[in-house]
Amino acid sequence: MAGKRAPRARACPCGSPTYARCCGPLHDGRPAENPPALMRSRFSAFALDLSDYILRTWHPDTRPALLQSDPGMRWVRLEVLETTGGTLFDAEGTVTFRAHFRDNGTPGVLDEKSRFVRHNARWVYHSPM
Repeated sequence: MAGKRAPRARACPCGSPTYARCCGPLHDGRPAENPPALMRSRFSAFALDLSDYILRTWHPDTRPALLQSDPGMRWVRLEVLETTGGTLFDAEGTVTFRAHFRDNGTPGVLDEKSRFVRHNARWVYHSPM
């Protein structure tokens, strides 16, 4: 699915001022430097309906076969609350976040602590903890 690409000059869905300097390069193939960067880029990919990117950055042991787009779901804001590990010398890290959404106009919040691991020398999402 191609998704709705954000214009490069616009704000990034993850909250950064510029998509082109934040999640855009990761969506185009640059590896995330750490789990929080990958978390932000995955949130933005959900907001932009970039299911190929979401699947590509999901560990193969836990990745679903496909993602179904929900036209009524709109991801609106991300808060990264805490991170652990994920440094140059770590093999895994965690990101605790709060993702705000609207489901057919009704506001909601997803709170999760996510596990990220290195796979083939890249950070990938593994699973919730």
